Amino acid sequence: MPDHIHLLIDLHPSVSLSSFVKDIKISSNIWIKQSGLFPDFEKWQSGYGAFTYSEKEKNVIFNYVKNQKEHHKHESFEDEYKNLLRSNGIDFDEKYLW
Repeated sequence: MPDHIHLLIDLHPSVSLSSFVKDIKISSNIWIKQSGLFPDFEKWQSGYGAFTYSEKEKNVIFNYVKNQKEHHKHESFEDEYKNLLRSNGIDFDEKYLW
């Protein structure tokens, strides 16, 4: 069962990332529960990960997101996320990730 989502967005400067994520979580939470597609879904985790990109990277990132189903046959979400953090030079303590 899927346990996370990837979004490639172009966020207007007047919209804060935290507000955007909050709105997405609220609306999708309602939709998921009403649709019944994921009967075991309880709630989203409290945090989120967000990365910026340059316009020249857009197609590479689009294809990365598009191919997630295939990608996750070979790498778990947890490993993927930690590798994204490392490759972007972000220090982390694993006890705060999940």
